[in-house]
Amino acid sequence: MRRGPGEASLRRRRAPARLLVAVVALVTCTICLWSSSTDLTLASYKAQDVDVNKLWRTANSNGWRASSAPRSYWPPPPPESETNGYLRVRCNGGLNQQRTAICNAVVAARIMNATLVLPELDTNSFWRDESGFIGIYDVPHFIKTLKYDVHIAMSVPDIITNGKTKKLKAYQIRPPRDAPVTWYMTVALEKMKSYGAIYLTPFSHRLAEDINDPEIQRLRCRVNYHALRFKPNIMKTSSEIVNKLRSEGHFMSIHLRFEMDMLAFAGCIDIFTPQEQKILIKYRKENFAEKELVYRERRLIGKCPLTPEEVGLILCALGFDNTTHIYLASGELFGGKRFMRPFKTMFPRVENHSSAGPGKLEENTRGLAGSAVDYMVCLLSDIFMPTYDGPSNFANNLIGHRLYYGFRTTITPNRKALAPIFMDREVGSTAGFEERVRHVMMKRYGAPHKRIHPESFYTNSWPECFCQANPRNRADKCPPDNIHEVLENQFRSEGSIEVKATSQIDSTSETEETVI
Repeated sequence: MRRGPGEASLRRRRAPARLLVAVVALVTCTICLWSSSTDLTLASYKAQDVDVNKLWRTANSNGWRASSAPRSYWPPPPPESETNGYLRVRCNGGLNQQRTAICNAVVAARIMNATLVLPELDTNSFWRDESGFIGIYDVPHFIKTLKYDVHIAMSVPDIITNGKTKKLKAYQIRPPRDAPVTWYMTVALEKMKSYGAIYLTPFSHRLAEDINDPEIQRLRCRVNYHALRFKPNIMKTSSEIVNKLRSEGHFMSIHLRFEMDMLAFAGCIDIFTPQEQKILIKYRKENFAEKELVYRERRLIGKCPLTPEEVGLILCALGFDNTTHIYLASGELFGGKRFMRPFKTMFPRVENHSSAGPGKLEENTRGLAGSAVDYMVCLLSDIFMPTYDGPSNFANNLIGHRLYYGFRTTITPNRKALAPIFMDREVGSTAGFEERVRHVMMKRYGAPHKRIHPESFYTNSWPECFCQANPRNRADKCPPDNIHEVLENQFRSEGSIEVKATSQIDSTSETEETVI
C-alpha cells in the first residue's frame, strides 16, 4: 500500500528521534552496568581489605575540631539572690545514665534562670553505691567550669519561719519523660516561683534531646566533656592503667555487656543452662515489665548482646591477631569462665581494672568508681569496641566522648546484620564467614558524620559541638581564640559572683591532670 508524501515526511522526521531514544537507552544501560560493576568491585575490595594499622590511628577529621564554647552572645547567670529559685534533681540509674541527667539538669537550670543545687546521685539498686556526686566527681572543677553558665549551690538555703531556722523545702515534681523546653518554662518554672525551690525526681531522660538551639546543645557538651571530671584518685588510677597498657604498644578497649541485668533485659537466655535460665527469668520478672520474648526473634533483630566468642570472631575477621592487647570493661560476666574461654584462646592478652590497676580502688570496684575507671581507660584507648550499644549508656556516652576527643576509632558491630552470619556458622555453614563479617563491619570508624534518628545527641554531638577554621557555613566557624576572656569580662561586668567551694569539698582538683 502506497503512502502519501505527508506520511513519508513524518516517518523521516520520526527516524532521528527513535535513533536518539535508542542511543540514550544504550548509554544509560552501559552506565548502569558499569556502575553496578564498580559497586560490586568496591564492595568486594572493602570486604576483603581492612587495614588494621589505620584503625589504630584516629579517623580523618576533615578539618573539624571539638568546640563547645558559645558562638553568640551568652549572658552570665545572675547572682544567686536574683535567680527564679532553686532546682534540685535526683539522677537515677548507673554512672552514665546519671551523667546525662546531670547535663540535662544544668541545661534545665539555665533555661529556667535557676540556681542548680549540686545534683544528687541515686543509690543504685544494682551497684549499691552511695558515693554520691562528691565521691565521684571533682566538685570545685565542676562549679568553676560552669560559672559562665549557671549558678551552683551546695544545698538549698536556710530560711527563718516563726523564729526557727530550717531548710527551704522544695516542691517535688515527677517530670514527664523527654519533657520539652516549654514544660520547664511553664509548669516547672511556675512551681519554682511559687515555692522557691523544686525537686525533680526521678531525673533520667527528663529533658528532650532535640532542642533547636545550638547554644543550649553546646552547653550540654561543656558539662559532659569539660565540667564532669572524676575525682583525682579515680583519674590517677585510670592514668596509671593507661600508661601501663600503652607502655607495651597500642591497646584496644572492649565494653563486654554480658552481665546478668543486660541478658535478662534483652531476653536472650537460650544459650544458658536450665539453672542459669531460671536465674535470668527470675531477675527479669523482678526488675522489668512482663513481655514474651523469643530468643531467635530477638537475636535476628539485633537485640541480643554479642557473646565473648562472637566478639573474638569479629576481631579475627577484621585482621587483629593474638598479640592484640585488650582492656576489658565489664561487670561480672554471667555464665562463668566457659564463655570467656574461646575469647581468651583467640586473644590471650586481656586485662581489666583489677589486673592492670596499681592496687585496689578505695571504693567498691563493682560500683561507680570502678565504672569511672573503666570509662576513662576506654576513652583513652586507641580503639574502643562496644558490644551492645542499645540501651547501654556507657557505650553511647563513650562513643560520643571519643568523637569529641579527637575522632578516636570506635568499632561498632551491627548485631542485626551479623546475627544470620553467626547463626549460619552455628549450623556448620562457614563458607565465606570472615568475608561476610568484614562486609558488615565496613563502615565509618569514628569520623564526623550527620546524626540520624534514633542516634542520640550524647552519642554524636556533630555538628553543634564542632567547628572549622574555614567553614562553608558561617554557623560552623570556630569561636575567637579569646572567647574565655570575652566570657570572663561579661561575667565581671554584669555582676555575677563566683561560688566558692565549701570546706566539705576536697579541694585537691588543681593537682589533677586535665584530660581534655
